[in-house]
Amino acid sequence: MRAERLTDSICYHAEGPFWSSTWGGLRWVDLLAGDVMSLREDGSAERRATGSPVVACVRPRAGGGAVLAVEKGFALEDPEGAVTVLPPLWDAAIRMNEGAVAPDGSFLCGSMAYGATPGAAALWRLHPDGRTERLLEDLTISNGLAFTADGSRAYYVDTPTGRVDVMDWDDAAGLVDRRPFADVASLGVDGHPDGLTLDAAGHVWVALHSGSAVIGLDGEGRLAERIEVGARQVTACAFGGEDLRTLFITTSREGLDADDDPQAGSLFTAVPGVQGATDERAFTG
Repeated sequence: MRAERLTDSICYHAEGPFWSSTWGGLRWVDLLAGDVMSLREDGSAERRATGSPVVACVRPRAGGGAVLAVEKGFALEDPEGAVTVLPPLWDAAIRMNEGAVAPDGSFLCGSMAYGATPGAAALWRLHPDGRTERLLEDLTISNGLAFTADGSRAYYVDTPTGRVDVMDWDDAAGLVDRRPFADVASLGVDGHPDGLTLDAAGHVWVALHSGSAVIGLDGEGRLAERIEVGARQVTACAFGGEDLRTLFITTSREGLDADDDPQAGSLFTAVPGVQGATDERAFTG
């Protein structure tokens, strides 16, 4: 299967697509531009600046607006679109990278050093009451995170490990009992695991950075599907559309010369014949 190109190369580093009926469609980010992107009905994109040099992840907020991961922590968008940046969590050369809303309504997002320093990253939790805590430490490029429909488990990627891991969820303790689910390098595919999403059957779909593909993994972590993408640096994916059967795929131009990989930075779509998991979790703060 091959993905279709939906937009021109409109982003430098597109990431974090997420479909929500509360938004009326798809949003994603141009991460290193600090902009949130929205897909219009005609297939074009709307760009909105957040005022932060980085916006790494955007998810719905109960009552309207959104919760954002920005360069050094979190921010809240109100229903009118005004963004309030919360106090920074660090002052080092580290930025937020990817996250998800947890079953209890908190927001989780992981970080990475600008130079991808091993062990410098962490996974953070923003509680609805505004408290923050560090759930995981000694990470390097904290990446894809998605919860199962029943909220009991989460699939997670720290990219340099080359794995997709699975963890259990506990409202008090957060993510616990991390263990390997799939060794991507052993599947005979190129690239490194990046963002991920789940379908309605609980199977995992993983973007392969530098691999020009998204792969589908079955319940045992085995390769079940491969979607070719017309750009090398595939960053993330999410199911959307009214029937949740369209897989939206983001790509990046980060580090590329102007004439290299001309479709990089575009949004792609594929219809792999499965339905995405319904995920209407919203940050309750």
